[in-house]
Amino acid sequence: MSVDNQDVLLDLEGEEEEEEEEDDDNDDGEIVLELNQVIIPTYGTVPDQQNLHTPEWVDFDDKPDSLFFKDGQRRIDFVLVYEDESKKMTHRRSDRKKQKRKRQVYESNLINNGLQLEATRSVLDEKLIFVKVHAPWEVLCTYAEVMHIKLPLQHNDLKTRKSAFNWFSRLFRVDENIIKPEQEFFTAPFQKEHLSNFYIQDKDTFFNPATRSRIVHFILSRVEYATKNNVKKFGINKLLDTGIYKAAFPLHDSSFRHLSTDPSCPSERYLLYREWAHPKNIFKLQPLDFIRKYYGEKIGIYFAWLGFYTNMLTVAAVVGVGCFLYGYLTRDNCTWSQEVCDPNIGGNIIMCPQCDRACTYWNLTITCESSKKLCIFDSYGTLVFAVFMGIWVTFFLEFWKRRQAELEYEWDTVEYLEQEEQVRPEYEARCTHVVKNEITQQEEHVPYTACGKCVRMTFCTSAIFFWILLIIASVVGIIVYRLSVFLAFSSKLSQHVNGTEALRKYLTPQTATSVTASLISFIVIMILNTVYEKVAILITDFELPRTQTDYENSLTTKMFLFQFVNYYSSCFYIAFFKGKFVGHPGSPVYWLGKYRNEECDPGGCLLELTTQLAIIVGGKAIWNNIQEVLVPLVKNLIGRHSAAARSEKVVPRWEHDYHLQPIGKLGLFYEYLEMVIQFGFVTLFVASFPLAPLLALMNNMLEIRLDAWKLTTQFRRMVPQKAQDIGAWQPILQGIAILAVVTNALIIAFTSDMIPRLVYYWSFSVPPYGSHSTYTMEGYINSTLSVFSISDFKNESKPSSPWLGKQTTCRYRDLRYPPGHQHQYEHNIYYWHVIAAKLAFIIVMEHVIYFVKFIISYVIPDVSEKTKSKVKREKYLTQKLLHENDLKGVKKTMGKIADKIIKGADSTFRPKDE
Repeated sequence: MSVDNQDVLLDLEGEEEEEEEEDDDNDDGEIVLELNQVIIPTYGTVPDQQNLHTPEWVDFDDKPDSLFFKDGQRRIDFVLVYEDESKKMTHRRSDRKKQKRKRQVYESNLINNGLQLEATRSVLDEKLIFVKVHAPWEVLCTYAEVMHIKLPLQHNDLKTRKSAFNWFSRLFRVDENIIKPEQEFFTAPFQKEHLSNFYIQDKDTFFNPATRSRIVHFILSRVEYATKNNVKKFGINKLLDTGIYKAAFPLHDSSFRHLSTDPSCPSERYLLYREWAHPKNIFKLQPLDFIRKYYGEKIGIYFAWLGFYTNMLTVAAVVGVGCFLYGYLTRDNCTWSQEVCDPNIGGNIIMCPQCDRACTYWNLTITCESSKKLCIFDSYGTLVFAVFMGIWVTFFLEFWKRRQAELEYEWDTVEYLEQEEQVRPEYEARCTHVVKNEITQQEEHVPYTACGKCVRMTFCTSAIFFWILLIIASVVGIIVYRLSVFLAFSSKLSQHVNGTEALRKYLTPQTATSVTASLISFIVIMILNTVYEKVAILITDFELPRTQTDYENSLTTKMFLFQFVNYYSSCFYIAFFKGKFVGHPGSPVYWLGKYRNEECDPGGCLLELTTQLAIIVGGKAIWNNIQEVLVPLVKNLIGRHSAAARSEKVVPRWEHDYHLQPIGKLGLFYEYLEMVIQFGFVTLFVASFPLAPLLALMNNMLEIRLDAWKLTTQFRRMVPQKAQDIGAWQPILQGIAILAVVTNALIIAFTSDMIPRLVYYWSFSVPPYGSHSTYTMEGYINSTLSVFSISDFKNESKPSSPWLGKQTTCRYRDLRYPPGHQHQYEHNIYYWHVIAAKLAFIIVMEHVIYFVKFIISYVIPDVSEKTKSKVKREKYLTQKLLHENDLKGVKKTMGKIADKIIKGADSTFRPKDE
């Protein structure tokens, strides 16, 4: 439909002068690539001195579940929402006119591109206008070929072998009578000239709703709306950012609460909620093919990975609980803990103060309770579990590669990156420089020169390092807090040797410092996250990646670097630095020249690391789940409350969806990040906390349903997107798996007391170093606590409260010679034996696990033979159906031409009959 619009034409003449007033367009140096202009000539069409095409205006037909235009024939593939400029009161009149002009030009160009538009005013808010978009058959075919979309050729004729466990998995699968399995087809990139070769039963269903929405979004992202200085501005994203449109989204097909009243609607959203997102399905397998059909491959691959990870966690959780129970049941046999708690042994050991001046002497027995807890986690079962997790993570990654390869084939993304992925509109818009391609020797447009690229990379790298250093600075702040607050707790929680308060058993200065520092660290982590997310997005936007995959991979790397330092730095400090460089009471080591370094409990820092992990892992899971549920729920409740008339009027599907929350530009990026951070906690520090896989398993079972619930009930339908794999997360997971072997070996060697205990048992409990006749752990505590003479304290370190007892020495955690020895306060022979054993253990454990990992990676192929056969079969059929048919056509045509030539020659040279 076209109408005369003199006001718009007059406004177009003053485009350049008025554009200078807009702050949001100052950075637009945008043109469309010549390649796209060749493929889609209408991209460059801005109405000038001609009529503008406008949408057809209709009233709502009181059909709340309708997914079609008013004629009931044309399907709604996308919805655009804007506020009527004549009713806006927040902008100047000139601004409203400019916004209206851009919108009208944009909608006219959409119609010029073949799309059909229908506008309807809101039922609840008369200021809102809903523009429904429909893509006809010809447009779908044209752009399916441009986007290299794979579509079905014929039914998959390869027989699928049923698993031996098929009968068991059927108990957990969705009922096939409710959600029917998808038909399997061999597919090929669509070509209009080979239309007859594709499996087309019905033109209306050949392109499913997800594919239709993806094609329409491709067009919306590339149609222009204005021109400034011969530079074209285009794309729905820019219009959304500047407020010209308020929303743009594909429609959900029904309500999640009940089936659609339209008998032709399959009510897939309702089925997804009932059979997938509802909490009753927490133990059921996910209908992945159905999720992919409705939301697209990118959403499908996330839930496939999360489900696979959760299933693998089941094995790790069972083994972890077994190791925990082993430690719990054998805790009473822990000899060194019994010595700490024994009043005749630990009760007679007076420990040196752990800070300067304010701290006083204390009795070893006050660590009795913590030593009992430590026996649970610092056991031989932990060693077995650490080795197991190093092998488990390899099985997880290798089997996921196989599963991912199967999904790539089944979901037609095997050659997606090479053929189908398009350049980002933001990248196209900046392509102002011409360079020669070294391979094709053709000229092509790029957004920056080689020098400009170096400048961008230098700036981005510097910014990344700056923010990482800033995160480290915040960690240093937490460490300084720990060092300074320990003084306060030591003076407030005064330790008297003869005291009998029950609270002292649990609330020691070390425990109070550890718990409060962990809580503060958790709060700081959650606050800094919001800042780093915005910084990472700004840096990635400045980099200007070429494709959406490149953009997400670049952002993923930056975000993970930030989050890695943010989440794990405090754990690395406790595991590998705390208590390692403290000197001895006569010559302590100071942090920043002022704060005396922290010491560990006599049992080591392993229990503190366990506490830190439990607080961060548990707190993070609770916080994220509450946030994921409450934030969208509260926003939607507020939106529904503001539209009080909703219950009295019949509201169309597009208006229901408008009042849901937008999914955000990054989609499920933050869900991936949350799970990968969790994966790091489960693998990197599992030697100190064997219950981490169990906590992760319980969280993930809930996480799958919460994410599904959010998508189906609280968010607008996402634009379906293709994804070949989980992107940059795959190498990140592999890097964590390699690092996990090192960190767990170091935790067992340097954080736990397992190696010193073994060295004592096999070497220092019996002659020549020990006095026992048989191997035993008796006397271990006494051998690991060195002696210090009170008279050797320096004035600045001497306790302010005098020692009232008769003893002239105190004990401290280290392996040094006693006072009076010719090498007093130097490390003794036991220390060097322990160091040698620790280094030997690290080398042996790493090499054994890495060797096993290598064997597993070699034995398990990334792609199964079954999947390889399917891929080969599909390529063969594609070649046969598409290319051989062409050859037959050419031969047939050439044969007819040859026959005509021969007949012509015969008639020319044949002698005439007389």
